[in-house]
Amino acid sequence: MLGTIFNEILYRPIFNGLIFLYNIIPGHDFGIAIILLTVLIRIILFPLAYYSIKSRQSLAIIQPKLKEIQQKYKTKEEQSRELMKAYKEHGVNPFSGCLPILIQLPILLALYQVFIKVLKPESLSILYGFIKNPIEINPLFLGVVDLSVPNYILAVLAGISQFFYSKLTIKYSPQLPQASDKKGAGVGIQKIMGRQMMYFMPILTIFIALRLPAGLSLYWFLSTLLGLVQDYFLLRKKNWSHPDAKSVV
Repeated sequence: MLGTIFNEILYRPIFNGLIFLYNIIPGHDFGIAIILLTVLIRIILFPLAYYSIKSRQSLAIIQPKLKEIQQKYKTKEEQSRELMKAYKEHGVNPFSGCLPILIQLPILLALYQVFIKVLKPESLSILYGFIKNPIEINPLFLGVVDLSVPNYILAVLAGISQFFYSKLTIKYSPQLPQASDKKGAGVGIQKIMGRQMMYFMPILTIFIALRLPAGLSLYWFLSTLLGLVQDYFLLRKKNWSHPDAKSVV
C-alpha cells in the first residue's frame, strides 16, 4: 500500500516530468532536464520553505520569554511544561525547521529510483499516455558528463553547497532554551551540535554522492544552491532582523 502511494505520488510523476522535459529540450540534454526539474521542485516546495523561515522568525521574537522561563523555573519538568505552553500560546512549532528536510528525503529517494531506472528502456512503460516515449535516453550533460555514473566533481560541489547552506541556517537560527538544571547548559549543547552538523553534513553528503548516479548529485547540488539563495534573501528581510536572533556558532 505504502509502495503504491509512493510510486503514484512521487516516483511516477517525477519520472514522467523528467522525460517530458527531456523531450522538449532542444538537443535532448539530460542534464538540462534535471536542472529544470530541480527548479520546478524548488518552486513547488517554496511555500513550505517560507513557512519554516517564518516559524524561525517567530521563535526569535519570543526568545526573551523563553529565556525568562528558563531562569524562573529550576527543574527540567517545570521548564519543559512552561516552554511548551509558551510555544502553544504564540502558535510556534519549534520543530518546523525540520519539515523541509523531512519532505526532501522521500523526494531524494524517488529521484534515486528515477535516475537508476530512467535509462532502462523497459522502465519507460510507466509513462503517462500524453508523454512521448523517447525510446532511449542519452545520459550525457552538455555532451561531456555522464550522469548515469558517480562523478566526484559534482559530489564535492554538493558537499560544498551543503556546507554553506548549513552555515547560513545555523547563523540565523535562534538559540532555543532547553530544559536543563544548569543555567546555560542547553545553549552550550546547541552550539556544539551546530558546529558538528555544519562540518559533518557536507562530508556525509560527499560520501553518499560518490556512490550515486551523478544525475542525483547534480540535483542535490542545484537544489541546495537554490535553497541557499532563496533562504538568504528571505532571512535578510527586515522583519527577520531581531536582537535575539543570534548565531549559535
